[in-house]
Parts: sequence; C-alpha cells; structure tokens
Amino acid sequence: MIDPRAIVAAGAELAADVEVGPYSVIGPDVVIGAGTWIGPHALITGHTQIGNGNKIFQFVSIGEAPQDKKYAGEPTRLTIGDRNVIREYCTISRGTTQDEGVTRIGDDNLLMGYTHVAHDCQLGNNIVMVNLAQIAGHVWIGDWAILSGYVAVHQYCKIGAHAFIANNAGVTRDVPPYVMAIGNPAAPHSINSEGLKRRGFTPEQIRNLRTAYRILYRSNLPLAAAVEQLTALAVTEPLLKPFIEFIAASDRSLIR
Repeated sequence: MIDPRAIVAAGAELAADVEVGPYSVIGPDVVIGAGTWIGPHALITGHTQIGNGNKIFQFVSIGEAPQDKKYAGEPTRLTIGDRNVIREYCTISRGTTQDEGVTRIGDDNLLMGYTHVAHDCQLGNNIVMVNLAQIAGHVWIGDWAILSGYVAVHQYCKIGAHAFIANNAGVTRDVPPYVMAIGNPAAPHSINSEGLKRRGFTPEQIRNLRTAYRILYRSNLPLAAAVEQLTALAVTEPLLKPFIEFIAASDRSLIR
C-alpha cells in the first residue's frame, strides 16, 4: 500500500492498510491509523499521531515545527483524530511548550485547500475550514463551527460550537456558540439559523437561541445583567448552558 517512490522512515508506525502516494515523506515519529489514505507529495513529520480513515491530499505539511520564535526544538506533538479530510497545501503545526505542547484536531473535520492550523490550536469535531482560512496559535474552535474563505483568527481566540464566520472576516475576540459573525474586525450579525436547521435543531430551539442572542446583543444590557437573564432562561432551555459557559470562559472578551 506504500508507493515505492515514497519515503517512510524506519521508526514510523503505519497500520497495515494505510496507503501512501508517490514522493510523500513520513517521519520517524509518526503514527498513522487504519484506513488512512495519503496522496502524493505529502509531508508528515514530528511527533504526530493520526487516527483512522483520514484522507490527506497532496502537498500538505503536517506536524512540522511551529512557526514561533520561542520554539527551541522541544519534542512537542500533533494529534489528529478520525475521518478528517485535509486538502491540498494545508499546513498544520505541532504545539509549543508555551501551552500544553500539543496541537489537537478532532474527528470528521474538513480542512480545505491552503488552510493553516497554527501551533497549540484545539479543534473539535465536524468543523469546516474553507479555502485559505487561517488560524493563529492557541486558537480554540468548537464542534460544527464553519470558517469561510479567507477568514483570519487572532491568536488565543475562541470560536464556539455551531458558530459561522463569514468570508474575509477578521476574528480578534471570542465568538460565542451559535452566532454568525461578519466583517473585519468580526462583529455579531445573527444566530446561525440555517446551519442549526441543517443539524436538526427544532424551530422552538432556534427561537430560544434568537431570544438569547437578542438579550446578549440587542438589549443594551451590561454583560453581567445579560448573563443573569440568560442563566434564568437556561433552566428550561439546556441549549443555553454552553452559551453561558462560553461567556464565562472568555479570555479575550466577546465580539459585541
């Protein structure tokens, strides 16, 4: 299953059915799980662990040293889960000792062409990064979030689950779950209602999230007062709990 023109280091651990295309290079500390396909001209290096059923296309660079001037060659890591699709020219850096020392990508994500995941980023599941979306170091992205083309995310920002970031947006502060953000710098626009419909949220649930959005962004309440109202609503609407938890955990402040 390994093309004879590929270079696979002696220490690499590849499941028996992993396919590796011509001229790809796999480093000695790489572990790749069953059913993963690697196209031609791919580079996978560093202490990198890749799960099962992934599709990795040509000209990617995965697990290379972080683009961080403080990095001094420490043996940091990159972990990638299952069933991800990583398209052409995507770059994913491993972590740094300035954080946990590991970059993590979950399951079932689609990273389109020319996307960049920097050191120490933490990505959940079912995320879509559209062509040329770029995220800086230490960025956290929740499940089902979508980053449209040419989106740029500042270091240490958080993007909540089911959020939608419109094309060309520049994210410099945290984007709560369920929210659609547009512009540069990114600003709240609405609830990501279309995405929520596609994922099976009921009309009532979407209405409740719209109400929460209005409290946070349209009521002119101070943040503490808005959170107090949201907390009261969360008693009967569990979907608001991650919304409130995200606000409490925000370090860079929310887009508002």
